Amino acid sequence: MSKTELTVPEEITFESAIALTQDLLSKMENREIKEAEIEKIISDLVSTSNGARGFFVTYLTAESQLPDQPSEAVINALKTAPELVSELLVKNIAMSTAMAITHRRQNNESNAQGSDRVQQRSLSLCQKLNNNLIPEKAQQMRESALTGKGEAQVAFFERWGYDQEQRSAIAEILEDISKTVTN
Repeated sequence: MSKTELTVPEEITFESAIALTQDLLSKMENREIKEAEIEKIISDLVSTSNGARGFFVTYLTAESQLPDQPSEAVINALKTAPELVSELLVKNIAMSTAMAITHRRQNNESNAQGSDRVQQRSLSLCQKLNNNLIPEKAQQMRESALTGKGEAQVAFFERWGYDQEQRSAIAEILEDISKTVTN
């Protein structure tokens, strides 16, 4: 294994976090990086909002099979930022659920399946992380989807313009999370 040149800058942008995660995934697939280095890089990424958002958008949508079976290093790294990671995973579940509906309405099954894959990867990470904040955040998002109340969550729904069918599907999947992910 060769020494990696990947480092996370102190003030990382969303775009550079995406690029860094793409490089990281490539090195992981080619077995060019040690587990300890993987854990350090991902820990550094998820310590900031831009880094975490860039990591998840790349990791969860990757064509690679690695996100389907995250390594112990990935899981350990994600556990270092429970608040931010739990919030982003719940949002990724909500967004991918809504987008799968949108893609199917547009008869774009390929993109719908990509959204389904992001949803499944996010759900799997929620189970593996066993973080008690995940069901809490899922319940908050679910309540907002059903009632239109909850400032942060309502802003999220309004930003993305989800309709009633999408909100109902989001509420349904999040109800399952709040029941099955426990600490």
